[in-house]
Amino acid sequence: MQFQKLSKAAIIAVALAAILLTVTTAAVLSANQTVPLSGTITAVNLGVYSDSACTQTCTALNVGSLNPGGSTTQTVYIKNTGTVQETLTMTANNWTPTGASSSLTLTWNRQSTVLNAGESIQATLTLTVASSTGSLTTFSCNVTVTGTQ
Repeated sequence: MQFQKLSKAAIIAVALAAILLTVTTAAVLSANQTVPLSGTITAVNLGVYSDSACTQTCTALNVGSLNPGGSTTQTVYIKNTGTVQETLTMTANNWTPTGASSSLTLTWNRQSTVLNAGESIQATLTLTVASSTGSLTTFSCNVTVTGTQ
């Protein structure tokens, strides 16, 4: 009976250690940088820059005034500052107001691009406005560029 209790305790301890290692490993294998339309940027092995030499960190994007049915582009430069290749993805989140994402679509031309260590690449973000935006007049969101190993 005591052996069964000890055995169960050992199995639970091993399972908890495995979960901890899985979470820790997953955190190590992912790198990202968030580029808000206004705010600050934090980077882990990936940089977003406003110049092709990758010396001016991009801290905000300003799209100005847009018309319903229109679109605008922004150019940024992505640099892998780590030591292994990263596969790039981009998402837009934290829309203000929350319904803005139903009238606005943000895409880019580098989804799933593989970026080698030390390599940089130009990326074009395109914001498209629906032909009918309802009462939407101002908006903001966070743009997150993620590099995954």
